[in-house]
Amino acid sequence: GAFLDISHRGEEAILKKLPSMHHQFKELAGVDISKEPMEVGPTAHYVMGGVRVDAETQESNVPGLYACGEVASGLHGANRLGGNSLSDLITFGKRAGEFASKRAKDLAQPSIDDAQVQSAIEKMLAPLQREVGENPGLIYDEMRDMMQAKVGIIRTKEEMEEAVKDLKAFNERQSLCFPGTSRKYNSGWHQALDLKNMVDVSIAATLAALTREESRGGHTRDDFPGETEEWGKILNIVYMENGEIKIRQEPVEEMRSDLKDAIKEVKAMIAERAAEQAGGGQ
Repeated sequence: GAFLDISHRGEEAILKKLPSMHHQFKELAGVDISKEPMEVGPTAHYVMGGVRVDAETQESNVPGLYACGEVASGLHGANRLGGNSLSDLITFGKRAGEFASKRAKDLAQPSIDDAQVQSAIEKMLAPLQREVGENPGLIYDEMRDMMQAKVGIIRTKEEMEEAVKDLKAFNERQSLCFPGTSRKYNSGWHQALDLKNMVDVSIAATLAALTREESRGGHTRDDFPGETEEWGKILNIVYMENGEIKIRQEPVEEMRSDLKDAIKEVKAMIAERAAEQAGGGQ
């Protein structure tokens, strides 16, 4: 990482503006940021893609399954401005809740498939019933470090191809991990259950980044710098077929004419204000 020093602002100002950050660094790292530098670095912050949903109801292509916020494919494009996710969640979370409740009211009492319930229980308990295996926490940390190194801020074809191979190996390792046998306060058990999902999401992100041969928003390819008009018209759709994660392309829907006009107006207004500010500074 890099070292960030804000100690010149003084302890009083830092405690007033950044109380939680001051507390976290002091408790977790033993660093007093009001007196010494803190080490910082880039990390995964937000998922721009997500589950495909109907824009009005937030229902996915699985009937009765709704998604919103960071889980759903949203309106942020290739990058998200800070704070926008809150208004996104409030708007589409409201829609998801409303339409999910309407659907629930119209449903009859569902029957419970005992075989499905038993299958889910067996999957949950499987890690505890192994006699040997790797610590899931170690696999968790290794996979996180690998993704940061090979599918992080700056990406290349070679590194992401290596990441795909690594993830296949991680998938095999997670299926054999052993968190111990205790069901009480066993964080390793939680990690063992999370690992499969982590592998799948990592494969989806890596395949999408590997396929998109351009740089756009939060996606930066060192071997393909800059945006291209062609890729701006293409969506990457990740799906599963016969247990294998695959990817296909679909064209971006044409933007409505009224939205195009609104964007042009905003751009013109921004350009006009910039020109006025530049003129006022001369």
